[in-house]
Amino acid sequence: QVQLVESGGGLVQAGGSLRLSCAASGRTFSSYVMGWFRQAPGKEREFVAVISWRGASTSYADSVKGRFTISRDNAKNTVYLQMNSLKPEDTAVYYCAADLLYSATPLPRNVGYWGQGTQVTVSS
Repeated sequence: QVQLVESGGGLVQAGGSLRLSCAASGRTFSSYVMGWFRQAPGKEREFVAVISWRGASTSYADSVKGRFTISRDNAKNTVYLQMNSLKPEDTAVYYCAADLLYSATPLPRNVGYWGQGTQVTVSS
């Protein structure tokens, strides 16, 4: 069992930056593929970024490529999402995900554990 707690969301102007953190409980964090998804009002949850269990491999949605960076610190049981050059269309609830299948575009239905989500709002 893994419990995930996100933090770092908030309100930011377009062009600004935010750094999301996801702290995981349990001793097996380093064995999990980790990821970030987001869900905007009225839309389905969508993939944002994924990182392999050692952090050697990452993949991003085309909409965030070059602006967002996913990383992890297995010693701290934490995964991060650095978001730069934010746009109003990045506004969504961002969810941390654990135990998902690593692929170029992981699907929400293949996620084992979800965090509670953190709101990111980007004003124009």
